[in-house]
Amino acid sequence: MAKENSVKNVGIVRKLFSFTGMVAFVMGYAISVVGGIWWPDNGGIVLTLVIVGLVVGLLNITGREVVPYLVAAIALVLVGRIGAFEPMNLVVDGLGDKVNDVVGMMAIFTAPAAVIQAVRVGIVLSKPGE
Repeated sequence: MAKENSVKNVGIVRKLFSFTGMVAFVMGYAISVVGGIWWPDNGGIVLTLVIVGLVVGLLNITGREVVPYLVAAIALVLVGRIGAFEPMNLVVDGLGDKVNDVVGMMAIFTAPAAVIQAVRVGIVLSKPGE
């Protein structure tokens, strides 16, 4: 009977972590959009994105999602840092700058989770082979 209760408790804890990770993921991108549009240079928003990104990296990425996540994170961080949307300023003045700010905030949010996943992969790869 005690074993059944501990199995149920583990299942509940996993669901709670999964839900927390999902909420953090959605919240991180929402903060990225709002912060990128209105407050791109706000240190508090940047710190919040880093912390939420760490939560996502710890709780939300499973083993089979690591490689696709790391590839997406690399693309997002690169695009977020090169100003790829600058030509949109020719269409609407300031639009490219705002899109670059939003993507930059998304890169700030994604980078901590990518670092955690890269460290996890490094640990797995460093274990002696079977």
